[in-house]
Amino acid sequence: MSLSLYLLTVLIWGTTWIAIKLQVGEVAVAASIAYRFALAAAVLFAVLLLSGRLQRVDGRGQLICLAQGLCLFCLNFLCFYTASQWIPSGLVAVIFSTATLWNALNARLFFKQRIAAKVLAGGALGLGGLLLLFWPQVADHPASRESLLGIGLALLGTLCFSAGNMLSSLQQKAGLKPLTSNAWGMLYGAVMLAAICLVSGTPFAFEWSTRYVGSLLYLAIPGSVIGFTAYLTLVGRLGPERAAYCTVLFPVVALNISVFAEGYQWSAPALLGLVLVMLGNVLVFSKPKPLLPLAQALGGKAG
Repeated sequence: MSLSLYLLTVLIWGTTWIAIKLQVGEVAVAASIAYRFALAAAVLFAVLLLSGRLQRVDGRGQLICLAQGLCLFCLNFLCFYTASQWIPSGLVAVIFSTATLWNALNARLFFKQRIAAKVLAGGALGLGGLLLLFWPQVADHPASRESLLGIGLALLGTLCFSAGNMLSSLQQKAGLKPLTSNAWGMLYGAVMLAAICLVSGTPFAFEWSTRYVGSLLYLAIPGSVIGFTAYLTLVGRLGPERAAYCTVLFPVVALNISVFAEGYQWSAPALLGLVLVMLGNVLVFSKPKPLLPLAQALGGKAG
């Protein structure tokens, strides 16, 4: 079941970049994100109410949902969308992939979870692999004030994403499932984004083209309702650090789609990067070998 959720998350979030590109146009970014999560929240609440699966959330839970909405469904996206205006998407992907390491450190800090050496090593391999995959973009991008600002925003977005992971883990430990916490979190995120639009004077325009509406539906339902629910369920089952390795695999899926959609051509460094990403994935999810049979065997020989 966890493997299915993992693959589903990677495949969905590895394809949302197409829908995001189709969203770019006459509608402001903040407004588009607000529409996305307002629609996703409406779908989630409808499904939960009709199925009788909406859990009751106390005051403490609502505050955590509010914080989760701010981190995962508001600031996170604003940071990445804005950063993408100043730095290449490949560099954004490399920075976002550090979520595996941030999640491991935050899980240690907030939940006293032991940091597995193989998770850190796998995350480092994945990060190195992504760097090779996007090296032409990273190396050819000139250093400037805007570049530094973009890198800072991408890092802030990654930290917000990691904080949202910790909040979801906290909710699940208290018995609140991701479906309910996501419904409230997405609602709060949409309200906060709408408030930002109002304060900044961003117009609430809407584009009724098939391209815009279709991409919005894809981002709201598969991209948000299914993708975030599957991912945050993994956070509860596998732990934040292992679940976050998805962030290393999203760009790999996106690049493979780009071969057909945009004519991307694999190079030798990119193929080496792909190998490193796959090795990192194997390392992160490999099970430790039990020491008991070895100890018994040694004991038997000694006797």
